[in-house]
Amino acid sequence: MTAKSSLARPFPSQAPAAAYDDLLARVLPQAREQRVWNPSDGPLPSLFVSHGAPFTLDDPRWLGDLFDWACSMPKPRAVVVISAHWERAPVAISRAEAGTPLHYDFSGFHPRYKTLPYATPDATDLARRLTGLLGRTPVHAFADRGLDHGAFIPLMAMYPAADVPVVQVSMPSLDTGALLELGARLRPLREEGVLVLGSGFMTHSFAVFHRPELAADTTAFDEWAVDALADYRTKAPGVAVAHPTAEHFVPLLLAVGAADEPASAVSAIDHMVLGNSTRSVQLT
Repeated sequence: MTAKSSLARPFPSQAPAAAYDDLLARVLPQAREQRVWNPSDGPLPSLFVSHGAPFTLDDPRWLGDLFDWACSMPKPRAVVVISAHWERAPVAISRAEAGTPLHYDFSGFHPRYKTLPYATPDATDLARRLTGLLGRTPVHAFADRGLDHGAFIPLMAMYPAADVPVVQVSMPSLDTGALLELGARLRPLREEGVLVLGSGFMTHSFAVFHRPELAADTTAFDEWAVDALADYRTKAPGVAVAHPTAEHFVPLLLAVGAADEPASAVSAIDHMVLGNSTRSVQLT
């Protein structure tokens, strides 16, 4: 799969999240009326999404891509999300009650980003189901931890009506095998209309902000990544630049583990922004 090259567009410095407000005004009726999954639809896919920083809520193209992607599938009965921003072993889950406050795990951005709400419905039934699937009794639920930005930012674009229950699951480690196994444990949920979503970034390099010539490395990694995953640290081109640390890539392995056909990966989004790949992947 070949990444599309494009010039990065600067994000607006004024009126942060104005693009998101415009999205809400335009698509909320469609989002609310989206048909909900039923068993005749068969298993939902597993997904990997490049989630972006808070200021991606100012990028109309990114917002539109994610919303259109979500609309191409039935609306899930619930979402299980594993984000690059929560690594904890043993595996734990977020608080599942309705309206759990978000976990604003970032700094250095406009204060408005820490006021944007995303109050999802009660997900305690899903939390109980996860307790059985994850193989630990009990699975610790963090009463003070809501969705982090790796979870709520893409979901705000995909399901802007905030009408889908969501539980976040921690990454037990960055180990390939552990994440593939976690994905396999979550696989049965797909047959129940639950969307399994790994959230990271196909490349995650701050170096390219200051040295644009390094974007050749992030592009090379992006072109390779969907076809050869587990040995990426030793075999991937440009990995030292594309992923100085691993946490934003390995949620893709979770999505692979949750798939019935790991070789089924197709790109739903595949453009470059600020020298990094926003490639997002769907598997069946």
